[in-house]
Amino acid sequence: MNQGYTVAAVAAVVLATVLVGGFGLRISRTTSDFYVASRTVRPRLNAAAISGEYLSAASFLGIAGLVLVHGPDMLWYPVGYTAGYLVLLVFVAAPLRRSGAYTLPDFAEERLESRRVRSLVGVLVVGAGWLYLVPQLQGAGLTLKILTGAPGWFGDVLVASVVVLAVAAGGMRSITFVQAFQYWLKLTALLVPAVFLLLAWRGDGGPHVSFGDLGLDGQDSVFRAEHPLYATYGLIVATFLGTMGLPHVVVRFYTSPGGREARRTTVVVLFLIGAFYLLPPVYGALGRLYAPELVTGGDADAAVLLLPDRVIGGLGGDLLGALVAGGAFAAFLSTASGLTMAVAGVLSQDVLPARGVRHFRLATLLAMAVPLAGALLVSRVPVADAVGMAFAVSASSFCPLLVLGIWWRRLTPPGAAAGLLLGGGSALVAVGITMSGAVRPPGWAHTLLAWPAVWSVPVGFLAMVLVSLATRGRIPPGTNAAMARLHLPEELHSARGAVR
Repeated sequence: MNQGYTVAAVAAVVLATVLVGGFGLRISRTTSDFYVASRTVRPRLNAAAISGEYLSAASFLGIAGLVLVHGPDMLWYPVGYTAGYLVLLVFVAAPLRRSGAYTLPDFAEERLESRRVRSLVGVLVVGAGWLYLVPQLQGAGLTLKILTGAPGWFGDVLVASVVVLAVAAGGMRSITFVQAFQYWLKLTALLVPAVFLLLAWRGDGGPHVSFGDLGLDGQDSVFRAEHPLYATYGLIVATFLGTMGLPHVVVRFYTSPGGREARRTTVVVLFLIGAFYLLPPVYGALGRLYAPELVTGGDADAAVLLLPDRVIGGLGGDLLGALVAGGAFAAFLSTASGLTMAVAGVLSQDVLPARGVRHFRLATLLAMAVPLAGALLVSRVPVADAVGMAFAVSASSFCPLLVLGIWWRRLTPPGAAAGLLLGGGSALVAVGITMSGAVRPPGWAHTLLAWPAVWSVPVGFLAMVLVSLATRGRIPPGTNAAMARLHLPEELHSARGAVR
């Protein structure tokens, strides 16, 4: 493999990201520009940006790696990642935009009129965002290590540095253009090589790819714990319900001009990410045939990166490999940018002593510093598994808060706090223990901690409902007005309505 082409491709992606971020700096002038792009992003551009930040290292590398090691059962990952947007479309997209909030903590405070609930939501947003950022940085380190021989920490630091520059430069206005560009780059980076790989496979006579002999001695996948049926249910619950509360996804809906545009954006997102998810399983299946040593070597996430050289070789393989490397790096940059944007927004509004563009930029540094330290110090978990854990935290905390906050007027601040602590808090502790390696297989203890959504999501919902029913006198006085703001079309609002 020619490392020169790979280095050039990664450098081009980094340069393009910085240049587009610089363009955002020129047109970002107000605080609203930095936080929500002044709520002027139209559906097609917003959908491409959402898809760009959503298709992370888990989508670009991790799904193919899991299909390579464990076979078609892993197709639940792309199904769940996509279906989550259908749930978001039905229950959350339009009302969330009509709330007029900047962040999830803003929504919690406006709906429940409680600073305590706001602070609790802020802690969980930061925790989930940091948990999601770690595998993005580690995936970048793996990519550069495999393709260029660079030290594992170099990719982590490079992605962190570029993201901080892009986010701090132009905020949400800048990141919108960056992520839309990176979606189309990622799609091209998988689609074009996949066509040539399939042609080469057919040229070899189309040998059969068998998954019948797949074992558990490859990656130490927490998905394939001792109880795979339970783990499958944990994956389904986490991905179907976790998407609606992912902080970097939710914040993008605040950039839509109105609820109708937010709903249209979600429909386009379903199409864009559905098209993308047709491709990673192709790489996983071909990897079983052309790179079988990755099954037992512990680097199955690298299958997408290595296949062009293995299957095609020569100059064509080098060029296609460089394209894939550029797309992979775009995946790390786009998702890390969205997560950093979401976490920085919460830190700048709820942690730092003052607000404004200058403090937002300071929050950007803090938002990246902690996960970078985690990526360098914590042992690597397969990226799709690590991202699945972040989905579990989101499903256990933000999903109950959003669904009940939007559709159930009797939700009270004590009820919301109880659900967030018992559901989201327990899930966050469980996956933190799993990633630290403090509890390892075999045993039910590891399985329950690695995939907590099966029990933590019901706990979150039940706690919110039962405690709210027990504290009926604590229903916020402005609940009726808040519910009207969430569900009435914008044109029916008064001049002081939700569209701000």
